[in-house]
Amino acid sequence: MKNDSTFDKIAIKYGLLTFLGLIAYFLVMKLVGLMHIVELRVLNLFILSYGVWLAIKQYIKDSEDKFVYLQTLALGVFVSLVAVLPFAIFIFFYMTWDAQFMQMIIANEWFGEYLNPYIISFLIFFEGILSGFFIAYTLMQYMKKSLTTST
Repeated sequence: MKNDSTFDKIAIKYGLLTFLGLIAYFLVMKLVGLMHIVELRVLNLFILSYGVWLAIKQYIKDSEDKFVYLQTLALGVFVSLVAVLPFAIFIFFYMTWDAQFMQMIIANEWFGEYLNPYIISFLIFFEGILSGFFIAYTLMQYMKKSLTTST
């Protein structure tokens, strides 16, 4: 590994870019009137995957070592943390501001009557971190295989 500051810089850079991608997607869905289709949030997974993939790719390129599995896996999780935490906070404030959106979620989701902005924000954070871990793990398996066969 080059040094910890490279790890941090890459994680923060790609985490913030991923966060901006998540916000942009959310706002586009609002503008085109598709916010009521909650299932479209699965596309957030692709945005998160792309951000993690770019970060891992950059880290391997900048790294003096060929491939440091656990540190690169941790990078993917850290990118997810940097992206998902502010996104969950954004969603919390958005739901407290847009009561109609919150009511739509309550009406259309299982156990909706038990949901509030706090719970939904926590679930988004938890789901994003777990998704980020599985994305990073899957990418690491792919990259580990492709790096070992190319050398």
